[in-house]
Amino acid sequence: MRDIAIVSFAQAPTEQPPGQTETLMLLPTITEALSAVGLARRDVGFTCSGSADYLTGGTFTFVQMLEAAGAWPPIPESHVEMDGAWALHEAWVRLQHGDVDVALVFSSGRASLGVSLRETLTFQLDPYYLAPLGADYVSLAALQGQAVMARTGRTERDLAEIVAARTGLDVDKLLAEPYVVAPLRPHDISPPVDGAAAVVLVAGDRAKDLCERPAWVAGIDHRADPHYPGVRDISRSRSTALAGEKAGVGKAGVEVAELHAVCSPEEIVLADALGLGADVDINPSGGGIAANPMMVTGLVRIGEAFKQIAGGRSRALGHASSGPCLQQNLVCVLEGR
Repeated sequence: MRDIAIVSFAQAPTEQPPGQTETLMLLPTITEALSAVGLARRDVGFTCSGSADYLTGGTFTFVQMLEAAGAWPPIPESHVEMDGAWALHEAWVRLQHGDVDVALVFSSGRASLGVSLRETLTFQLDPYYLAPLGADYVSLAALQGQAVMARTGRTERDLAEIVAARTGLDVDKLLAEPYVVAPLRPHDISPPVDGAAAVVLVAGDRAKDLCERPAWVAGIDHRADPHYPGVRDISRSRSTALAGEKAGVGKAGVEVAELHAVCSPEEIVLADALGLGADVDINPSGGGIAANPMMVTGLVRIGEAFKQIAGGRSRALGHASSGPCLQQNLVCVLEGR
């Protein structure tokens, strides 16, 4: 296996001007990620992107985003209809082939388009039983919250304390808010925003030449639980636990964990599945609960883990999730050497 490292990460501002396109969000973001390590678009051997046509309401809309990557002359590229974290996994696999050394990964999403994210995401559900009921992701997360509290003895105050730790808001003021779907209040649900992010992966010694402290991918794995939430224990996440095991979370522990939790009960489920103790700094960036740029949030978690390594930490974890009630999960462990 080749040693592969993240050498650069860039993220677009979550506040974008009205009418901003994904291509225009990506153009400066990709430029920033490459120029930070002295690379140009022509130096990239493989490009992989992540996005969702459902958010834009069109077919193959990801093709126009390649303009931001510089797709002429023709480039080797791929796309996943997933969060950009899964594009990073594909790029990591591609670099293992040994014929290219530099990969560009980017993702983008515009949650501001369409009626609402709650309505749009019903299309990912079982089309016979759940989708016709309009079982949106917030309602399913509320069911998960009830299951978590029933199993663990946690309370709504515990949920509010998680949010307060990530946002700096007052717990009692948070608990005074009305429910959206019990037991979730507005603060328990991450606000959907538009966003874009880019990561540069480099193989072997070249990573050391480009970056003072590369974040080496010590392990990466993704697993999926059954699609239908009713056939699994949604107070736990077996796929996260298995992905964490395969990625080597337990081999030497981690100092920091950036978790893709966009509803407060999810952080409890994920921390439990990964065996994270009180000594682990969870979501120091604010995590997914602070803002949810759909299709970008997971890649940002890995990017934030990279920043922790660049800042001097030894081992950090980046996690991404997709699907109802944490159905599919990816775990990436980064090391500073």
